[in-house]
Amino acid sequence: MLKPVEDGPAIVACNTCRHSKDAREDAQGRRGGAAMVEILRDVQASDPRYAGIAVQEMACLFACADHCTVHLRGPGRVGYVLGRFAPETEAATAILDYAVHYAASEHGRVPFGQWPQGVKGHFITRTPPPGFVAE
Repeated sequence: MLKPVEDGPAIVACNTCRHSKDAREDAQGRRGGAAMVEILRDVQASDPRYAGIAVQEMACLFACADHCTVHLRGPGRVGYVLGRFAPETEAATAILDYAVHYAASEHGRVPFGQWPQGVKGHFITRTPPPGFVAE
């Protein structure tokens, strides 16, 4: 059930997420999560700033009401679940830009002034790393 992946800063995208609040798939029959994974990887490959951020995927993050959901995580850092994205380049770029700041942070806290506009209003929850709680 569990698949080993590299343990570093990562965006784990749900590849089975709905396309939008109202549609499960796009006009081509593709889930929004699958599209988001593809777009995240395309944007990541287009800019060397994103090289230190892994783009990983898994089926169902159990946030079905919040389509196109991603989990941002890193060793010793608070993790974040974000959702309600459109599977588009602009959203993927905002997620990756935030992830760069996240990876550079000591504990996963990124000052609000550094948040890209495209992630504001998309946070669903934060999760503490194993063995810690946030203060």
